[in-house]
Amino acid sequence: MARLSREFYDGDTVEIAQRMLSKYLVRRLDGELLVGRITETEAYVGRCDKACHAYGYKKTPRTSTLFMEPGHAYIYFIYGMYHCLNFVTEPEGEPAAVLIRAIQPVAGVDTMHRLRFGDAPMTAYRRKNFSNGPGKLCKALYLSSSENKMDLTGDTLFVCDSLADIGLPETPLPAGEILRCGPRIGIDYAEEARDFPWRFWLEKEES
Repeated sequence: MARLSREFYDGDTVEIAQRMLSKYLVRRLDGELLVGRITETEAYVGRCDKACHAYGYKKTPRTSTLFMEPGHAYIYFIYGMYHCLNFVTEPEGEPAAVLIRAIQPVAGVDTMHRLRFGDAPMTAYRRKNFSNGPGKLCKALYLSSSENKMDLTGDTLFVCDSLADIGLPETPLPAGEILRCGPRIGIDYAEEARDFPWRFWLEKEES
């Protein structure tokens, strides 16, 4: 199965956060492929970004993953409740990553629903809020700190350009989508960095 190479992640983090949109995040769980189309990302760059956990090259047991070679998963636990999935970017030793904020489920949806909601029925509200947040998508994909430092060029967690890359039939993309950008969410503490327009998402253009 084709997947993004390590070279894809070895570049400018802000550009990678934009290029990541509309690619497919793949999680292999017990032999099943759980797949979601990436629809929202945020960039974090340690050398200049006070919102980054490793701002100013601060290296701790938690942030050590950010200093690894590009193409690894940085997964951390927040608020005692949620996990967040990030992809390490830029050359080894440069702490930077792209946070995956939202995906649109496209394969393995029944399993993702069970992981998110248990046996509760799928309502319109649950469908709308299935995986539109970093903690939600990690729950739907059964990702936790156990997958921290996972190599994204392996077989368990990776990104690909198309569904055909993993042997699945292609589905039509939503018509009229455009790329938007704006400030990141939940980083009011980050002084001037809170205004960096480093959040990127896809939305349907109003007619």
